[in-house]
Amino acid sequence: MTGSAATYLPDKRSLRALRTAAASCQGCGLYRDATQTVFGKGRAAARVMLVGEQPGDREDVDGEPFVGPAGRLLRAVLDEIDVDTTAIYLTNVVKHFSFRPAERGKRRIHQRPRASEISACRPWFAGELAAVQPELVVCLGAIAATAVAGSGFRLTRHRGAILPRPESVGEDLPGDWSLLATVHPAAVLRAPDRHRARQEFTDDLRMVAQLLAGS
Repeated sequence: MTGSAATYLPDKRSLRALRTAAASCQGCGLYRDATQTVFGKGRAAARVMLVGEQPGDREDVDGEPFVGPAGRLLRAVLDEIDVDTTAIYLTNVVKHFSFRPAERGKRRIHQRPRASEISACRPWFAGELAAVQPELVVCLGAIAATAVAGSGFRLTRHRGAILPRPESVGEDLPGDWSLLATVHPAAVLRAPDRHRARQEFTDDLRMVAQLLAGS
């Protein structure tokens, strides 16, 4: 049975208070097998928020977002295009690792989170948006994009373009931010032509660099 993180939200909605409260969240069943909650990381008032799907195996162990192979690729690309990471807030729409055990060994295999789990975790993401108030939300992958902009949003149609806050965004997600959608860095690592996929991903994120440089 899936509930909601709403009952775990603190009265004070600072990032520190939200992170502390999220550590004991049992709003959906993912907490039972995950090592810990993986909350977002970055400073309040970051101008750009990068949003992925969920933490992976390494993130679940370390307790920080984007520290596994996909995260290292993301950080390398941001460094390559001279994005100041102090202007970035990193998070996921789901805060616990969803996985299934491998048939042999101890490896944990990523599982796509259910719609009910994404919905249950949504109050944490809404709280982060309210606390950070970014100018730009960058959705990494189709799951993050549809979680933010609604099921009708198509990454293939809007990839790489900075859009005004879509009308399909729920009223529970606060702020007057723009939206940029691209692939998840994990998709780059899985691509048959990794060089081309990385170049296209880099080109998408140059929009972030241009926004920050234009201040």
